[in-house]
Amino acid sequence: MNTALVMEHVLNGFQLGMLLFLLAAGLTLILGIMDFVNLAHGSLYMVGAFFAATFTKLTGNFGLGILLAVPAVLLVGLVVEIVALRTLYARNHLDQVLATFGLVLFFNELVQIIWGPQGLVIPFPSAFDFTVTLPGGITYPAYRLLIIGMGFVVAFGLYLLVGRTRLGMLIRAGASNRDMVGALGVDIKLLFTFVFGIGAVLAGLAGMLYLPIGGAYIGMGELILINALVVIVIGGIGSIRGAFIASIIMGLIDALGRAFLEDFLNFFMTEGAAETAGPALSAMSVYILMAAILVFRPQGLFPPRSR
Repeated sequence: MNTALVMEHVLNGFQLGMLLFLLAAGLTLILGIMDFVNLAHGSLYMVGAFFAATFTKLTGNFGLGILLAVPAVLLVGLVVEIVALRTLYARNHLDQVLATFGLVLFFNELVQIIWGPQGLVIPFPSAFDFTVTLPGGITYPAYRLLIIGMGFVVAFGLYLLVGRTRLGMLIRAGASNRDMVGALGVDIKLLFTFVFGIGAVLAGLAGMLYLPIGGAYIGMGELILINALVVIVIGGIGSIRGAFIASIIMGLIDALGRAFLEDFLNFFMTEGAAETAGPALSAMSVYILMAAILVFRPQGLFPPRSR
């Protein structure tokens, strides 16, 4: 087997994993700390992509478009949290699911009204429209390497924020016992708004980074939200480390499965059967892994430490 080809698909897996991590990190913060089920998280991913496309077209620069889109997504996230979601924290999960599903429909219709049903695409950023030669003679697109690097930078930044700052201490304490933290004088509502804002920015950033690859289109957040939910179940709800490792695992399974599973199945079945079964098994594999995790380690691979 061609080693360079295998490594290229491994890098594809890391690239997909980093996009999933950006989305799943915000989702696991919101679910693990606020105990809030937010199905509209994928809509913020979509809104981020549309904002980045709009600002890129206005400025003619993708980097500047992202810089302008980040505060725009943050503002949208804060408005949604204050206006629509804050009153749902004390409600049960079913109410939260129904309300945020309504927000998904609302955002899809709002985006269609503002940007139209066709979606938006932008030219590939010229600054990253080249390939990089890696050790072993592997050539790989620079933009995909940027996504991988961005994922590692965000993961390290979240590690410092949550684990090494006073604000992170308050976030961890709020996840452990919000009533006690509130009794000590901490504004829990403000803390939760801040956490939701972080989650909104991370989701929007994932959409912005995906934009040059697949464009911005209505409903783009729904499918990747399902994958992000799988990630946090595998990694452990509320665990940033778990979300990071599970995202990489899921990305590698998806990329390597799509690339090589069909060839592997050719050893055991006819070519036509392998051609049919390969993509199906590749798509199923992450859900099979999730089911196994739920059976043997229902708290996830890396659950947050009890505090």
